[in-house]
Amino acid sequence: MDRRKFCQMMLIGVLSLSARPAFANKSSASIEAPAKVQKGNWVAIKVTATHRGNSSLHYTDWLRVNVNKKEIARWDFSSAQRPEAEVFTREIKVTALEDLEVIAEANCNIHGSTGPATARITVIP
Repeated sequence: MDRRKFCQMMLIGVLSLSARPAFANKSSASIEAPAKVQKGNWVAIKVTATHRGNSSLHYTDWLRVNVNKKEIARWDFSSAQRPEAEVFTREIKVTALEDLEVIAEANCNIHGSTGPATARITVIP
């Protein structure tokens, strides 16, 4: 194969890769929690972060959880200590003394976040 043809094929390859939809995306969070809980009981809240394409250059760099506008959990990641998978879950427990508004958000170090996820837990007497 001559040099010119090789260069054309390389250029086509690079252009086709850049024209395809990105394999990576913004980080997102979802929340699993009961809708109602008895006052004074512990409630388990599962937060799942999703992010395609975790690599040393591109990864979820943090996941945080706020309950009633107070941060109660945060996980920070780095290129050397990335999340264990593209989809990962963390669980926290809180005591339900009043109605709870749970907000979780994950962030990609390059693309950012899809925005917060919210769940409401009603405390029944």
